[in-house]
Amino acid sequence: MSRRIRTTAYLFATLAVAGTLTACGGDPLDSGSDSDSGGGGTIVVGSANFPESELLMEMYAQALEAEGVKVETKPNIGSREVYMEAFKSGDIDLLPEYNGALLAYLKPDGVPENVSAPEDVYEALQEVLPEGSETLPQSEAEDKDTLTVSKETADKYSLKSIEDLAPVAKDLTLGGSPEFKERHQGLVGLDEVYGVTFKEFKPLDAGGPLTTGALAKGDIDVANVFSTDSSIPTNGWVVLEDPENLFLSQNVVPLIRSEALSSDAETALNAVSEALTTANLTEALAKVQVDKADPATVAKEFLADNGVS
Repeated sequence: MSRRIRTTAYLFATLAVAGTLTACGGDPLDSGSDSDSGGGGTIVVGSANFPESELLMEMYAQALEAEGVKVETKPNIGSREVYMEAFKSGDIDLLPEYNGALLAYLKPDGVPENVSAPEDVYEALQEVLPEGSETLPQSEAEDKDTLTVSKETADKYSLKSIEDLAPVAKDLTLGGSPEFKERHQGLVGLDEVYGVTFKEFKPLDAGGPLTTGALAKGDIDVANVFSTDSSIPTNGWVVLEDPENLFLSQNVVPLIRSEALSSDAETALNAVSEALTTANLTEALAKVQVDKADPATVAKEFLADNGVS
């Protein structure tokens, strides 16, 4: 059984983002009902505060509903630091996650050097999962953190990989989510692994419109952008190679509280993961980011097109 203790850290973290959550239409952790998470067979599915996570949340939620599972969704909860506390406390039953990013979060002392391939990352992840939780088989679909620059910046500084930034980063500004500043898969690891220290870091959003917009306008020189983001090919941007695998494999994987998992739920979730590829996830995400389509609508179309529901 998972611990259902509301930790002080969770309360503080939730308060810290309360203003943002309210501005988005109310606290997504407030279900508006008196039922406990997972109660009465209901699976509460959450998402992080970026478009792809919400899209994946909708895919998993709708597939569950098609199998007759009762579902409640809580989108845009916040960063991993916030939504993982909600998961551990029992407010959330299911999250679309990324194997490498989750492993790095759960192992703040560092991931072993020989762990970078998807299978190795998944195996290592099993050793550090929160009590009472499990991951189902991971998808081949992958969305990695990247450091991305404009073609002009790449040409000016002869940038092909992250290690090329070491001698010039002192003149460059990096933009990304506020949490990127404190993460090993962020500024901490860039310094420790590559010896890269930037002139300035601008806290923006998690690979969202603030970050991509700042790179497009030249307000930042380097951006932490997710690899499936349609703005990369649209703008002809250059994704810097990561030869030291600072950014681990980041395959999509469902993280679920064990007490919420039934055979019907497992069937539904596995069907979505099996249908996902990096290519079709990128295509679906473009409909949300570029065409401004509703994530729920895009998810419904994706599931129908891939025979999931």
